[in-house]
Amino acid sequence: MADTDAPLRTAVSRQREPAAAARELAEALCHPELGFVLFFCSAEYPLAALSDALNGAFEGVPVAGCTTAGEITPEGYGRGCIVAIGLDRRHFAVSCALVEDLGGFDLIRAQRIVDGLLDDCRDRALAPVGEHSFALTLLDGLSSCEEQVLATLDAALGRIPSFGGSAGDDNRLAHTHVNAGGRFHGQAAVVVMVNTRLPFEVFTTHHLRPRDEKLVVTRADRERRRVLELNALPAAEEYARLVGLPVEALAPEVFARHPLAVRLGEAHFVRSIQRVNDDGSLSFYCAVENGIVLTAMQPAPMMEDLATVLAGLNERLGEPALIIGCDCFLRRLELETLGQVPSASRLLARSRVIGFNTYGEQHHGTHINQTFTGVAIGSRPTVGPAR
Repeated sequence: MADTDAPLRTAVSRQREPAAAARELAEALCHPELGFVLFFCSAEYPLAALSDALNGAFEGVPVAGCTTAGEITPEGYGRGCIVAIGLDRRHFAVSCALVEDLGGFDLIRAQRIVDGLLDDCRDRALAPVGEHSFALTLLDGLSSCEEQVLATLDAALGRIPSFGGSAGDDNRLAHTHVNAGGRFHGQAAVVVMVNTRLPFEVFTTHHLRPRDEKLVVTRADRERRRVLELNALPAAEEYARLVGLPVEALAPEVFARHPLAVRLGEAHFVRSIQRVNDDGSLSFYCAVENGIVLTAMQPAPMMEDLATVLAGLNERLGEPALIIGCDCFLRRLELETLGQVPSASRLLARSRVIGFNTYGEQHHGTHINQTFTGVAIGSRPTVGPAR
């Protein structure tokens, strides 16, 4: 039985029929103080029917979410299902906005959206919005607009922390969708502003360490995120040489274990490879351009890094009410290759993580890959009501 005083409730449905799945979620989440529903679903669902079913099951309650490359359920990793979080309006003031025409997104539009979201939260008078709010961003994972949209939005958000994930489609790399306003959308983004008296911490982590080898992008198609040459040689051939495999053996599992990264200051930001193209070029999930230097990376033990990060969040916030997690699908591929999915699932479930596997993660306005990024939300309020 659900805790009637819990600020956040979670649910999962593995029903394949949309109406049955929506009813199962509603039975677990609905109560008189339900204020918002956030969901992550497999792209295998008939999306138009699913959105209609969710609208009916949660009538009068705003709903937002996206398609995934895998789900993180209350029991750990799932696939082919839908997971949802219900936010209690006594603890959370939530406002949501849809961003269409991603290519034309500018600072004026971003500021207008952010101001509207903050005004909406401020009207609920839960906590001062500047110090006690965070933003969640969900983007079409195949839009190729993440960098522009996130940088612009971050400028408008100012000191308000943000995180998020790019929608997936069960590793098909064909069509990804976000949901807001009662239906699914392609080539769009959703911005969810959350104001709360509960403590929270936005975080990101990865388990990848730099090697000595470097690759210089000597020819790239920036618009299509495609690298044609590395070190003045065909990109796929040069990458295959680096990892010690023939070109025909290159696959997502290889990319997960042998990523490349850009160094900015003392930090490395992974630029994950999406696929090998017929012309011998490499498509990436993040922006690439001529002249950038890519550092070869190698994985350290993922489970150790994840356990350390989750333990640190617990120490700082106390036992969390929930962690909303955006976990790169390449990390899950690595865990599957190593046979570590069951142990990872137990750790995520124990730590109260709910979320999804992404085609890219977002942290403070930066588009990143092969990370576990999210927000941990504490159980006990640390601030009084806003005045």
